[in-house]
Amino acid sequence: MEKSQGKTARPSPFTTETPMEHSIALVTGTTSGLGYAAASMLATKGYRQVIVTGRSLARVQQTVAQLAAETKAQVFTPLELDLDSPSSVQSALAELVKRGQPIDFLLLNAGMVPGKKRILTEAGVEASQAPLIGHHQLTVGLLRANLLSPNARIVIAGAEPARGGVPMFKYTDVPAFAAKYHQGDRTAAVEALVRNGPNVKYVPNNAYADAKLIIAWWVAALARRLPSGMAVYAVSPGGATATKVVRNAGPLLKYLFIPIVNLIPGMNQTPETAARRYLQASEFGTDVSGQFFASAQGKFSGPIEAQRQPHLHDRASQEAAWQAVVKVSGVDLSYPASLSPVSKLYFQAIPGAADHSPS
Repeated sequence: MEKSQGKTARPSPFTTETPMEHSIALVTGTTSGLGYAAASMLATKGYRQVIVTGRSLARVQQTVAQLAAETKAQVFTPLELDLDSPSSVQSALAELVKRGQPIDFLLLNAGMVPGKKRILTEAGVEASQAPLIGHHQLTVGLLRANLLSPNARIVIAGAEPARGGVPMFKYTDVPAFAAKYHQGDRTAAVEALVRNGPNVKYVPNNAYADAKLIIAWWVAALARRLPSGMAVYAVSPGGATATKVVRNAGPLLKYLFIPIVNLIPGMNQTPETAARRYLQASEFGTDVSGQFFASAQGKFSGPIEAQRQPHLHDRASQEAAWQAVVKVSGVDLSYPASLSPVSKLYFQAIPGAADHSPS
């Protein structure tokens, strides 16, 4: 990857850097919607390779052919990846190790809006929470294999409900939930949400809000564990209802909330416009690593901004989210030797934060 030649002045409250050229990107959930749009735009921006992933290799190969035909670019490479299956993630990682090409932009786009009926994966994870577990396994695997370039950018799909204030969505007050049901253990509380376990009432929209809040916390915790040149951000693509992500949405969301949103100017956008937020974040600097970017309060489209709500910046909840994901996935990441002395001191100050050896 070509290194950035300085900072680009832009009218925004966060640092941006010059775009990566002649780089390699990997996009999850690429066979439709935002992932498909993002992959197409990455090709037009000059990425020399875009790794296209999906559950079915045949479907991924079809997507590669379609993208190549539409963009006239021969840069797309298929990779079978089912995030709900740890063995599939491991197989994908093994293939990437075999190829031996470090990834410059890792776009963790795959997600799921839960339906009326609760669905658990074979590992006992609630369906809307499952993509994070697979994304964690993938990201940690790439880091361990030294398959992220020194200045890699990682973007994971967030959503507006994580910040609060979105009608029909309510995230769980994790500290209160932990105090009531888990003797104050926030890690156990987050794990209960991930698994939709005891004392967690399944409400589809709330499960989705919880999933995206845990993602925002996971990103903050991961940022503290990354080597100094890398960065990670959670980015809400905003309103983009013309995608398959809402195919399992409950009737209130699908037939009431979404139609109303579609009637309000500025509250919805095309998949291409939404996916452009991901590419914008790929140019952000390390100074905002770990942040959650979303629309302005009360909006679902337009410019993104770093979210400042106090619950998003609660370090105890961030670390609890990380440890819960580690427990559920069975995969942890020791802090790299390249972390700064200040970062190492921070980890040493957190009981249990630095004593996890690779599994």
